[in-house]
Amino acid sequence: MRDYLIRATAMEGKVRAFAVCSTGIVEELSRRHQTTPTSAAALGRTVSAGLMMGAMLKGEEKLTIMIKGGGPIGQIVVDANAKGEVRGYVSNPEVDLPLNEEGKLDVAGAVGTDGFLNITKDLGLKEPYRGSVPIISGELAEDFTFYFAKSEQTPSAVALGVLVDVDHSIKAAGGFVIQLLPGLKDDEITLIELLLSRVEPVTKLLEKGLNMEQILSHVLPDVEVLDEMEVHFRCKCSRERVEQTLISLGRSELEQILEDDGRAELVCHFCNERYLFEEEDLRTIISDL
Repeated sequence: MRDYLIRATAMEGKVRAFAVCSTGIVEELSRRHQTTPTSAAALGRTVSAGLMMGAMLKGEEKLTIMIKGGGPIGQIVVDANAKGEVRGYVSNPEVDLPLNEEGKLDVAGAVGTDGFLNITKDLGLKEPYRGSVPIISGELAEDFTFYFAKSEQTPSAVALGVLVDVDHSIKAAGGFVIQLLPGLKDDEITLIELLLSRVEPVTKLLEKGLNMEQILSHVLPDVEVLDEMEVHFRCKCSRERVEQTLISLGRSELEQILEDDGRAELVCHFCNERYLFEEEDLRTIISDL
């Protein structure tokens, strides 16, 4: 199934919903960062959340998710925007843990529960919006649900999942966000809660071949899709940007690198792309300073 996202409403506009299939994106990130199944699941869940939160933005707006839970995976960082573009990384992609008590990947053990989920939104204003909540689960879906309730005062249900195959490839990845808007009656809220309690994990639904509208139909009556868009992995790094990073070090620091190593190699955190600057390149940069 292709990677794409839908925006939808239900219950006469009193519920808004987002659903995303991100299997290809998570596969590419897993390959680029050489993740273990556990770190792939943690990164993939955050990427899916980032894509859906990006879809809540407009125009050139963008956001950064930063998760620091104190676990061995270290930091999870994801950038996303309103155009369906996303990139991300984990500090320690090689972290692998035994399966948890339920026989599933121990994402909570890798992420940890002693820290915060931080969201920074660039909305084109003078100062970015910042929201932060304590990590309550480490499984991440519950943590994003808590974030929406506490930081944005929007009652929400978040489901995120990554299914890793036996060969460590990504079999399925995606998620959905259901947000309750003013005007819902108690019996309607009860119905949604009942449907949510019965729904299978989102990865199981993706594995069955269900599309995004069908997945939302499992938890919402009368889903109306407003629009859909393609979603993509995209990193904004380039040799020119990396060269600017070198320039910012200053002449003396660059001369020291030249003397000690004879060249410089920089790696982008987000895409793991390597940029090599040989002796001649460094001398050219230094001469232009």
